[in-house]
Amino acid sequence: MSAQSHLLNKLLSFLIRHQFQCIPTLQIHAQLLTTGSFLHNNAGHRTSLMIFNTLLRHYSLGCHPQHAIHLYNCSSLQLSTDSFTFSFLLKACANMLCAQGGIQFHGLTKKNGWESNNVYVQTALVNMYSECGYLPEALKVFKEMTVRNSVTWNAMITGLTKWGDVDSARWVFNKMPSPNVVSWTGMVDGFTRAGKPEMGLDFFRKMFVYTFRPTEVTVLAVIPAISNLRDLDVADSVHGYSRKVGIDSVDVRIPNSLIDMYARCGSIPKSLQLFREIEQDNRANIVSWTSIISAYAMHGLSKQAVDLFRKLEKEHEKRGNIKPNGITILSVLNACSHGGLVEEGLEIFSSTLDKYGVQLETKHHGCIVDMLGRAGRLEEAEKVILGMNVDGVNVVLWRTLMGCCNVHGDVEMGERVMKKIMELEKGYGGDYVILSNVLTSVGRFRDAQRIREHIDDRQLLKIPGRSSVAVSLL
Repeated sequence: MSAQSHLLNKLLSFLIRHQFQCIPTLQIHAQLLTTGSFLHNNAGHRTSLMIFNTLLRHYSLGCHPQHAIHLYNCSSLQLSTDSFTFSFLLKACANMLCAQGGIQFHGLTKKNGWESNNVYVQTALVNMYSECGYLPEALKVFKEMTVRNSVTWNAMITGLTKWGDVDSARWVFNKMPSPNVVSWTGMVDGFTRAGKPEMGLDFFRKMFVYTFRPTEVTVLAVIPAISNLRDLDVADSVHGYSRKVGIDSVDVRIPNSLIDMYARCGSIPKSLQLFREIEQDNRANIVSWTSIISAYAMHGLSKQAVDLFRKLEKEHEKRGNIKPNGITILSVLNACSHGGLVEEGLEIFSSTLDKYGVQLETKHHGCIVDMLGRAGRLEEAEKVILGMNVDGVNVVLWRTLMGCCNVHGDVEMGERVMKKIMELEKGYGGDYVILSNVLTSVGRFRDAQRIREHIDDRQLLKIPGRSSVAVSLL
């Protein structure tokens, strides 16, 4: 074996041992470029091609899929390629959501004869088109395939459900010769995301009928469906299953999701019990803390939410391993807003950046505006908006303040806020209705009537409110 071949074999072995680690991959890439190892070997040298494909695979599945495309562009003239080369390149395009690049590589697979007789390349094409939202093209490739494996079927189902085409996904699922747990999970997740939680739960139940054992991914997919249905009995069943098969103890995402699920189903005690269990086991992470704080806020238990946040702060000071993030801050500010805890909310809001390095966004400012407005401190709320970066101010902030003007009957500020709203968005009748209500509340009936006539004359849109009632048929 030549010294050059020995080096290539060592590099290949090193790559395989350090899969998906960016720095080793970049180091080997640099070594190959600086030494010209690809150029010194015959274009058909198997080891060179294996290293080339391994690099492509690492890049395509890692955090820098664009590097796979760059590597191919730099090396394709010196190296031969095979079906794996294009499978990894198509995967990189899928992860980048780069349909145009994928279409170009599709053309190369046709040119090399792999599009029509290689299940791996064809599956990569189905996945690439599906991920990029090119569903007709994905279905065309899928239907033209003479041989399909389970990965092909699942790629098609997952792609369709990702873009909300659950009817087509169900058609593909029903045609699948042997659906597996990934296929069932894809359907559960697809119906849940498409706003059809009943169908998602129905597929979950059928898994047991057909003797499939749901995994932790399946449970994570069905939990939002149960949360949307507010079905506490089903929530208990899924929790019991998770505990029975042990997935709640190996994946902290399960108890975290269950905490939120129980809160949405109306059972704060069960949410708190789950949180305390994982806290005692030293498994609680920032998502766990945020979930329970949000649960308290959701149920109007504002003081308890703030108390938990203070406990989290002490935990952070003591250990430093759990730090509040933007969602945590948003949850506790929401609790302060609905519970009238103005001073606590202002203190948390003002200290967030210095304490935790969390950049406050528009939604955080919205909570403060709402909190101050509810408390009747309208001028302070207005100053919060005026003190924001112009790019962060949106019409929702001003509408929040307008609603507070309506509650407190502040006509002068209401008219001022209305001008700000008109600068950002015109034509929504609901804004004029609120201003009319403000005027009515202080006895300015003629002015209120003029506003109402303005709505009718301009035919301004006001979306009517809706309510839904869940009916149980015995």
